Amino acid sequence: MQAQILGPAAVLIAWTLIMLVWMAATRLPAMKKVSGGGLEKARPGGRGQDLDGVIPDKVQWKAHNYMHLMEQPTIFYPAVVILAIMGAGALDVVFAWIYVVLRIVHSVYQSTVNVVAVRFLLFMLATLSLVYLAARAVIATLFADPAVLV
Repeated sequence: MQAQILGPAAVLIAWTLIMLVWMAATRLPAMKKVSGGGLEKARPGGRGQDLDGVIPDKVQWKAHNYMHLMEQPTIFYPAVVILAIMGAGALDVVFAWIYVVLRIVHSVYQSTVNVVAVRFLLFMLATLSLVYLAARAVIATLFADPAVLV
């Protein structure tokens, strides 16, 4: 099961890069439409969130989601690696896939429709999957019998 638990992490990495491309493909043209916009005219030290209220919200939703993919999944990745090292069970793999599928659905939803109540439900369901994976990682490491691993 070690290799199978890494599959969801690899897919989430790929999805994050897809979101990066989607964000850039919508944000850069929107910036050019803004008076004084475009990367060549961006002020030094400017950040992506500085564009909130400057370019259309629907364009910024993709950027907001991309940032979300830089936040909570930073817990997912080490949990998956810990389980891969310690020996993931079939249920661990299932919950890892549930997490990834829900994060992808969350991304598409936030980037297109973005009703907060629905988005929050998707986030909470994914978080519950992550709680399971984190608990399994703790159990796998704190309660592992070193004699068995030798």
